[in-house]
Amino acid sequence: MQFIDQAEIEVEGGSGGDGLTAFRREKFVPAGGPSGGTGGKGGSVTLVADSNLQTLLDFRYAHRFKAKDGGKGGPSNRTGANGEDLIIEVPCGTLVYDLGTVDEATGQPIPKTASNPDDSTDSPGSLLGDLTEPGQQLVIAPGGKGGLGNRHYLSNRNRAPEHSQPGAPGAIRNIRLELKLLAEVGIIGLPNAGKSTMISTLSSAKPKIADYPFTTLVPNLGVVRKPTGDGTVFADIPGLIEGAHQGQGLGHDFLRHIERTKLLLHLIDGTAIDPVVDYQTIQQELSAYGHDLSGRPQLLAINKIDALLEEEVDEIAARLAKVNGGEKVFRVSAVSRQGTEEMMRAVWQLLDETNAAIAAQEEAQQQAVIDFNTPALRSSGQILGEALEETEAKRMSPISNPSV
Repeated sequence: MQFIDQAEIEVEGGSGGDGLTAFRREKFVPAGGPSGGTGGKGGSVTLVADSNLQTLLDFRYAHRFKAKDGGKGGPSNRTGANGEDLIIEVPCGTLVYDLGTVDEATGQPIPKTASNPDDSTDSPGSLLGDLTEPGQQLVIAPGGKGGLGNRHYLSNRNRAPEHSQPGAPGAIRNIRLELKLLAEVGIIGLPNAGKSTMISTLSSAKPKIADYPFTTLVPNLGVVRKPTGDGTVFADIPGLIEGAHQGQGLGHDFLRHIERTKLLLHLIDGTAIDPVVDYQTIQQELSAYGHDLSGRPQLLAINKIDALLEEEVDEIAARLAKVNGGEKVFRVSAVSRQGTEEMMRAVWQLLDETNAAIAAQEEAQQQAVIDFNTPALRSSGQILGEALEETEAKRMSPISNPSV
């Protein structure tokens, strides 16, 4: 399946049904009066998060979506049928950005200005919603209201109104969909560090693997089972290069997918010319990109130790320990599985600590008392960031993390 993580589409709510002009005509009722019903409401366009989807491939060729129109009002004051809503399924982790409503006559986006007061949405390009949970919904193009039938225009001065109201058009909006993978652990490293081999070793994922850089061109997801049997999603992020934070080597496209991770597993190619320089390159790119990636809890592992002598591995580990604050450097081989059990025990422990910190932050937020003079509750993103910082600070302290 081809991996598509960005798409732009146009959505349109259904038009409301026209109101009806009609008069009551019954035997023995010579002046029955107006009886035209109101038109039905137009259908709305709604996005729904689906955990079975992993790509925006469905939107590669389909760019325009419209909900059904409402039915026309009927005689005897009957309201027209409501138009059927259009449900569009997207992967969990999809962000929805507003690119502006559209002028029906010209097909051009309508600027959001004071002259357009009915537009209550944020400025173009602003975030409309973040669909992270299965079944979560977001209405992005409401349907138009049904037009009033002529019975609504009955008055003391007009006992037989002969006009009704047309239905209102549905909202038309251009939106941008952007997928950020929902993985708790991100596997990062330079090209050819063995990330795809590692995720295939740890999970049942079968990514493309070859002995040359840039084999992986799209993120791969794999579910790794804890000793308890629970599954955790790992993401194999395509190899980053120097300048990735500036977009080089599709850097922005790749770095975006680790923004939601709770911890990073940094693989270093032990057979590289200078593994320490490789480590520093990735750290610099994470720091330059921002989004707190450089402060994300991280485990460091030398990969491909089966191709090295023991003294060579010792020397690389010692050099890496000098530049990463003396943290433990794991020694693994994704091919032979050597050292992976110890590494994964550390992953589960750090992940549990991070989840506990996040839960504690959320509980503290729920217990906070807010009044008009205190700031609003922090966003879930702020909570995650603070929890990750707290976990990383504890792990980096000399007491909880002696140098190995």
